[in-house]
Amino acid sequence: MTFPATTVRPGTVLADVLPASSAGRARVRDAALVLGGAALTGVAAQIAVPVPGSPVPVTGQTFAALLVGTSLGARRGFLALAFYAMAGVAGVPWFSQGESGLGLSSFGYVLGMLLAAVVVGALARRGGDRGVLRTAGTMAAGMAVTYAIGVPYLALATGMSAGEALAAGLVPFLVGDALKAALAMGALPAVWKLLGDER
Repeated sequence: MTFPATTVRPGTVLADVLPASSAGRARVRDAALVLGGAALTGVAAQIAVPVPGSPVPVTGQTFAALLVGTSLGARRGFLALAFYAMAGVAGVPWFSQGESGLGLSSFGYVLGMLLAAVVVGALARRGGDRGVLRTAGTMAAGMAVTYAIGVPYLALATGMSAGEALAAGLVPFLVGDALKAALAMGALPAVWKLLGDER
């Protein structure tokens, strides 16, 4: 079953396809999407596997954050991840493994995901989630942004050298990130196909 292609306009992200009959209802929809995106990221963060020798576990939060950014677009994705970050700093225990607060050595990854949501959301508006290869590029860009902030923050927070931070905060996660990208490469273009956009 496919939806009419006329519902999909250029520059549209998945969240834009959800109907809103007035500007007020669109604001309510957007607020619900932002809160839902933050909650999804918080729930996914609890899927955590400790990595020997690293203070950073493998979690589902990066994948969730990239899906939120891609699906909601840059503005709503930023707001969702900003709410997630601020609530976690304020004490909501929904960072990885039920942690909260500003003093975590892995907090740089939360900041990285915030910026990554903006990047992937902007790419999605340009069709970066419509085909398998484009989705792979979008996910890779988002993950690169996450690590570009998370790894240096880890080094500063723990006193690790750059090499140690890369070994503890990047290398152990590459295989898992490839699997997450593969999931997105299958899921996002499939949803667009159902909506009638087969670019």
